[in-house]
This record gives sequence, C-alpha cells and structure tokens, in this order.
Amino acid sequence: MLSSELADLAGVTVRTLRHYHQIGLLPEPPRSSAGYRRYDVGHLVRLLRITRMTALGIPLSALPAVLDDPTTAAELLDDLDRRAAAEIEQLTARRASIAALRRTGAPPDLPPELSPWHSAPAADTPAEMVRYEREQLVLLGHLLGDDGPARIAALFGEIDAEMAAAEPLMARFYALPPDAPEAEISSLVQELAAYLAPLLQRLAALTPLDPQASALIGKLSEQTLNPAQHRVLDRIDHLLVPLGKR
Repeated sequence: MLSSELADLAGVTVRTLRHYHQIGLLPEPPRSSAGYRRYDVGHLVRLLRITRMTALGIPLSALPAVLDDPTTAAELLDDLDRRAAAEIEQLTARRASIAALRRTGAPPDLPPELSPWHSAPAADTPAEMVRYEREQLVLLGHLLGDDGPARIAALFGEIDAEMAAAEPLMARFYALPPDAPEAEISSLVQELAAYLAPLLQRLAALTPLDPQASALIGKLSEQTLNPAQHRVLDRIDHLLVPLGKR
C-alpha cells in the first residue's frame, strides 16, 4: 500500500508518517521502481501500536523501548497513571474554582476563597474603590502564601457582622474629597480606629507581611487614594501602632 493509504487506515497524516520515519519509530520501506514507498500490513500494525500508545500519553521519545519491552511498558503505565491522577485532581480543583467564581459573580482574577467578599459591593461605591478593594485582595491572597486566601476567608467569616457594620464608615472614607476639611477627617479617623481596634487580635493570626509585601500594599494605596484618604490611613496607622498593628 502507498503512504497515503497507510495513513488513512491508521488515522494519521502522511506528514506524521514521515516524522516517524525520521525519528526511527517506523521502519521506512524501500521505494518501488516508480519511486513510491510500498508498505505492508506489518507497517500498519506497528503504526497502530504507536498511535494507541501516544493516545495514552506515552511520549514519542519513550516509544522505541516500550514497543518491544513489556516490562518497560508496565513501568511507564504506572507513571502515566500517577500523572493522570494528578491532572484529574488539578482539573477538579480548577472546576471548583470556576464554579465558585460563577456562583458569586466575582472576577476570575480573584482567589475563589475570597470571592464572596467582592461579589456585591455597595451600589454607591465608586468604581475605582471597587477596583482598589479587589486589587488589595489579590495582592494579600498572593503575598500571604499558598494558604493565604483560605485564612483570609476564614477571618472574614468570623468578622462578617462587623464588616457589614463598617460599611457606612467605608462609604464615608471612599467619598472623601481630596480637600476634605480637618474636622471631617478627624471624626472619621476616630470612628474607624475604634472599629478596627477589636479586630487586631484576629488579624494577628495571619502570617505577617514582610517589609517588601507591606511596601507593595502601600504602593497600591498611593496609586489609588487621594490625599485626604491617605491622611486618614496614616493617622489610623499611628493610632493602632501601640495596639500591636506592627
């Protein structure tokens, strides 16, 4: 049979046949007087064995040994099974993450453990503040390590009621104009500090950020918040230092 006929029978392309010849997987038959390769059923059987093994995930580089050594094949299948199990586990976790993001409506760049706390921002929250909150969560989820998102989510679950109570304060913070009067800033600082102080013990359970991570969080604030909002954060930070914030 001709190369095109062999390829059709095996469900591969002629280009694939040529590649198998080049790497020594499939013996190349001599050409006829007309210059055509003539394949027999033995070539078809070997080609079918090759396609079957590649479908299982056996790499081409391993096939020369596997094709003629049952012992090597058994060992390789054990390795393939372990890899397939690991891939299934990864895909299952990925599907769970996708389901969580779809269920909450959170953006796909957010760790799924944190999605419930970003899925429904207040209607009057400025768009840049919604983005700021999301970017904070993305950064913290990464900077706190592999278990960071889950630990933050657990903490948020414990303080869910307190977080809801703070929404009016955060709305005032987000609405601060760059030239907010001193009286407004001072009032907000005192109320926010009083709200945050009882949470310090719970926050202490999280892995502390290293100086570089803290600097990155600070840079994000610098790029997003206006001068009045920066003054509020700086003063709250100063008030909470004696309580063990740092």
